[in-house]
Amino acid sequence: MKFLAVLFTIFSLTVHAKNNDIDPDNLYPQVKLETSMGIIIVELDRVKAPITVDNFLNYVVKKEYDNTVFHRVIKDFIVQGGGYDKDFSMKKTNENIVNESGNGLKNDSFTIAMAKENRPHTANRQFFFNVKDNKSLDPGRKWGYAVFGAVVEGEEVIEAMAIVETDYDASMGWNDVPVEPITLIKATLLPATF
Repeated sequence: MKFLAVLFTIFSLTVHAKNNDIDPDNLYPQVKLETSMGIIIVELDRVKAPITVDNFLNYVVKKEYDNTVFHRVIKDFIVQGGGYDKDFSMKKTNENIVNESGNGLKNDSFTIAMAKENRPHTANRQFFFNVKDNKSLDPGRKWGYAVFGAVVEGEEVIEAMAIVETDYDASMGWNDVPVEPITLIKATLLPATF
């Protein structure tokens, strides 16, 4: 069964690579996130989280993250985005993906992970940055949140995002919404550096 899962993952990566110019041989692709507060570069781990990385990259190369907002900021916890535009209209989503939280990567400071609902296999496009070591988000007796990479440049940007003023947004019924919107202006897959 594991063998079939590996074959499916390899096939999926190859198909998406042909469709979206994603290099399946690049095991640690980097993505540049140009935000209204500065630039962040993340290095993704395709070895430990192949399905999650491929999913994220598909949104990146299709420009689906461009002009979205970080809609949820909790000081000393997380900065979350990727799902809504500046008007808080939900962006289109692909199918939910398999939860890879048991891959050995931890929700440590300055890692990037997939957001999900309470059910385990419900991640699709929203992601978050861990602002501190969030051991409660790692798998244990229940499913955790799948980490799939880490910040390699722009930790100070994440730190600045994490302390912005937030409030309750009555129109959306959400807490922890930045008073001044934080925008993800553009996400770009960087060329491989072999």
